[in-house]
Amino acid sequence: MKKLTWILAASALALAACGGEEADTGTTEGGEASKDIKLGATAGPYSDMLNAAIVPALEEKGYTVETIEFSDYIQPNNALNNGEIDANLFQHTVYLENFETENDMDLSALITVPTAPMGIYSNEFDSLDAVSDGATIAIPNDPVNGARALLMLQDEGLVELDPEAEVLQASERDVTENPKNLVFQPIEAGQLPRAVEGTDLAAVPGNFALAADMDLLDALALENMPDQYRNVVAVSAENEDSELAADLVEIVESEEFEAVIDEQFEGFGKPEWMAE
Repeated sequence: MKKLTWILAASALALAACGGEEADTGTTEGGEASKDIKLGATAGPYSDMLNAAIVPALEEKGYTVETIEFSDYIQPNNALNNGEIDANLFQHTVYLENFETENDMDLSALITVPTAPMGIYSNEFDSLDAVSDGATIAIPNDPVNGARALLMLQDEGLVELDPEAEVLQASERDVTENPKNLVFQPIEAGQLPRAVEGTDLAAVPGNFALAADMDLLDALALENMPDQYRNVVAVSAENEDSELAADLVEIVESEEFEAVIDEQFEGFGKPEWMAE
């Protein structure tokens, strides 16, 4: 979730352009649900995705849409829970579920969307086959993104993990084989783009890579991302069966949406349902 001085920001910043007003989710004089809506996203690729691939289709369905950009990963869910926005796009399922539990909220993921994958970048090597013995690799120091990095390294044959380890919580302690004797350097995820200059390799989450104007296709390898780590369109649980929710799902499942992704979001990994 999009990039980023975001998910691991030390403190939540204020809402941008929201003015503290609640979204109009009432009814019209005829008793129909209002089509004046507000959608939230973090500034960057997922705000761009809303504006390029979702908002125009909503407007064709008669909605009047305001897009609210946030500068952290806390306020978009707070605003959704408080009714200040009607839906958001910035987070993956694991983050959403953890946030709900920690903050006693009831939010719902409607549908998974194409998401910028983590990549292994290097200014030292031009391929993973060329990685030398004892090379240093910077990886995220938070548990969720750290596990993603290790799973990607395993997929690329650079390490093996304990098969008994919890996939979404794997850590360096779960590395059972490390044939190239890679040296892991955990650092804050937002600093990983800079680490490309100072280490042999860096596993950079896609949102941070895009925020640093990195090209996803320059990565030596891109993550085969589990759907739990792909971003979702989310609404409050009480609106899960609303007309807006149904329209959002219909739009994301459309050929027109996928065409915009292919044209404007090159390198984004598509969810499993898109391959069906």
